[in-house]
Amino acid sequence: MLVFSVDCPRCDVLPLKDGELELGRGEVGGVPLDDLRMSRRHARVRCNQGQWEVEDLDSRNGTSLDGVPLTGARAGDELRIVRTGSSVFVIQADVEPFRAGISTAGGTILGPTLARAWDAVDRAARFGTALHITGESGTGKEHAARAFHALGPRRGGPFVAVNCAAIPDGLAERLLFGARKGAYSGAAADSEGYVQAAHGGVLFLDEVAELDLGVQAKLLRALEAKEVIPLGASRPVQVDFALVSATHKDLRAQVAAGKLREDLFFRIAQPAVRIPRLQERPEEVPWLVDAALRSAGAGVERGDVGAPPVAHASLIEACLVRAWPGNVRELMAEIRAAAQEAQIEKSPVVQARHLSPSAGQA
Repeated sequence: MLVFSVDCPRCDVLPLKDGELELGRGEVGGVPLDDLRMSRRHARVRCNQGQWEVEDLDSRNGTSLDGVPLTGARAGDELRIVRTGSSVFVIQADVEPFRAGISTAGGTILGPTLARAWDAVDRAARFGTALHITGESGTGKEHAARAFHALGPRRGGPFVAVNCAAIPDGLAERLLFGARKGAYSGAAADSEGYVQAAHGGVLFLDEVAELDLGVQAKLLRALEAKEVIPLGASRPVQVDFALVSATHKDLRAQVAAGKLREDLFFRIAQPAVRIPRLQERPEEVPWLVDAALRSAGAGVERGDVGAPPVAHASLIEACLVRAWPGNVRELMAEIRAAAQEAQIEKSPVVQARHLSPSAGQA
């Protein structure tokens, strides 16, 4: 699969024919490849019973495989990234899902892998009032929650996002459910909680398992009875909201450890959507890099002139071979930092050398 060529992200399927594919300038598998740094016959990719082999065909500018210069041929069952000239390819056993290409939804870049998760979010939004999102930190769980809001019948209502792990000890009940004047020292007026603020819309509770058990009990009542009693109040307040919860932890394990109420688990754990790690979505990486560079270009001082910086194939290759434990969040931050390094050098092209050596390393 071609994912980058001559400064531009791509998502073009190049199927093998009779178990092999020859890469070169011109046309490959019906896909135009106008890369002047590629030889006419540059490299060959073979697959035999799950074993891949990549061979450089004495090309003028060389071939690299998983970030290492290639001499002759190399075989293995875990070969992934091929760079020839200014083009980068990803080896995939099954390329059919990638014929759908790359799309965007609400500013989120969707490759075929992530699009499957978005389809599940869409179904949950249209037919339900709850969704639980799992996935590693930085994968885009809040983006999925916002998609739930945008795709469902409550899109005209508010979207209220709360990071439960960031709520100081002892304040969760007041912040979530509100408080009446005089309920605590310094309460000079009634205050609305996040739950009431989400009335008619969607409440997103990130790291929901971080709430203490008492607050979890009140949250369960708000979900089932559609009412809350603010701190210091004697009468309930009616609320109507959809709940999206998220965590990077195993909720069943949290129940077993006594950190999550079992009744709340049964209420929020389904339907569930897992947001895949960035490593599982290599087709998105060049597009994310391009978006980060455009963002960096837009942030340049008005006195500077010129187009936004562009990515060199070496940068895309370096990003694809790294693990990115912080996922999309880490990638975007490191690319913006690399763009700054390039700008300091007054270079319009961001190369792998501009990327921090520690960026994306597990």
